[in-house]
Amino acid sequence: MVTPMTPDGAVDAQGVAAVVEHLIATGHDGVVVNGTTGESPTLSSAESIAMVETVKRAAGDRLAVTAGVGSNNTAHAIEMAAAATRAGADALLVVSPYYNKPTQAGLLAHTRAIADAAKLPILLYDIPGRTATPFAVETLIALADHDRILGVKDAKGDLWAASEVMAATDLLWYSGADEHNLAHLAQGAHGIVSVVGHVAGRDYADMIAAVDAGDLATAREIHHRLIPVTNALMSTSQGAIMAKAALVELGVISHATVRLPYVEGPAEHLEIVRAGLAASGIGGAA
Repeated sequence: MVTPMTPDGAVDAQGVAAVVEHLIATGHDGVVVNGTTGESPTLSSAESIAMVETVKRAAGDRLAVTAGVGSNNTAHAIEMAAAATRAGADALLVVSPYYNKPTQAGLLAHTRAIADAAKLPILLYDIPGRTATPFAVETLIALADHDRILGVKDAKGDLWAASEVMAATDLLWYSGADEHNLAHLAQGAHGIVSVVGHVAGRDYADMIAAVDAGDLATAREIHHRLIPVTNALMSTSQGAIMAKAALVELGVISHATVRLPYVEGPAEHLEIVRAGLAASGIGGAA
């Protein structure tokens, strides 16, 4: 989920609670905090843990809270995992190390070290477009044997690799790229972790239910209907930026403030978001 902020850039606890209520009301059964869309690189460690506490306090038992704790410093990731556990997280999101560009042997050792120290289930986060280090199929198969590693959030976009891992392991697969949600679900994914779900949660819940029921025609209809809003949020400014703008349009939060190096989207992007929401049949206050 996004990290709402006040105009001066502080984390907006009231806005956080409002987003949580909106997500619950629109069909979400879980939420990821301190991920890519939450602008995690610009949050301090203290702010990240406070986000877990604030979301957990707002959600209670109504949402499972997965906390992003990934780092390119293995020791820091272990510390953040322990702190998020104390803050009440239900699970942990561990991204591959960014900037360092470790070998697959290093990635395997890094991830195992975090999992060995963790007390909660772990969702691995494969997003090489941002980290430059993918989880190879063989690495994921090796990590699947760890008791703490529950599944994968796949934002890599390699549908064949996803099929290979799903066929070889019991890892729970989550689509992490909205353009691939239907494809992942159709080949056996457990669910989705979505940016567009901030404004289309009920639609995605219906899509998942349709796929589970074998009704691919309905799932395709939803997928096609959401193309305008998906393009609006994901193909203009960054998804984190435009998701906030869309939530302001829907009256969920009051400000679309982001932290540098992000800047708010230009007026023409806001118009695209408005048009995308309308074309996908999304509108009105949460």
